[in-house]
Amino acid sequence: MGGFLDKAVSADFLSATLLTLELTLLSMLLGVAGGVLLALAKGGPRPLGWFVDGYVWLFRGTPVLLQLIFVFNVLPLWGLNFSPFTCAVIALSLNEIAYMAEIVRGGLLGVDRGQRTAAHMLGLSEAKILRWVVLPQAARLVLPPTGNQFVGMLKTSALASVVSVQDLMLTAQRQAAADFDYVGSLCAAAVHYLVLTSLLTLGLRWIERRLDVTRRAAARRERQPVTKHTDTAALDPAAR
Repeated sequence: MGGFLDKAVSADFLSATLLTLELTLLSMLLGVAGGVLLALAKGGPRPLGWFVDGYVWLFRGTPVLLQLIFVFNVLPLWGLNFSPFTCAVIALSLNEIAYMAEIVRGGLLGVDRGQRTAAHMLGLSEAKILRWVVLPQAARLVLPPTGNQFVGMLKTSALASVVSVQDLMLTAQRQAAADFDYVGSLCAAAVHYLVLTSLLTLGLRWIERRLDVTRRAAARRERQPVTKHTDTAALDPAAR
């Protein structure tokens, strides 16, 4: 048990945890941004929609590990030399874009078309309707599945160890190979993953509560003091 705890708080594991978190955040942010762009492009000209369909089909239909190894080994053949960390970010982001495009598209379709019609009647342009009417409402629909993707990305990032990214998984493997303590090394990595996923889950739930307009309005009503109205006619004899 002592060896396990020593590894869990060691500088190597803490450094690997920060790298894993950085890899997850960068890949997810790029994936969300790209997914939004592809979802919006889906509603554009037909050739653009065909490109989006082909992209989603390609990256959702092939394993993430294959994409990761392809980026790491093929890009240098084309004169594009990146560090293992950058290759991992590129591969994970490209894969995540395909999933987020479908999630965001579903959120956009979930917004009542009457909202667009009402905004048109008020004279708003398409850009303003998208920014102030559609996207805020779609965000509340998209956030829960996006949170699931975030947690999934954290675990998927372990695949980056195959291209020598010094993340939690590779650190655990090297520690185990050095002292043959596979139980302690893998358990230490598992604890770090559980802590990260728990923190991400709590943070996403807090954001969901903040975006839940109905719940916030109900909470404000509950906090408002109840005012008692006095029947002055009943108290004033002259008013009878």
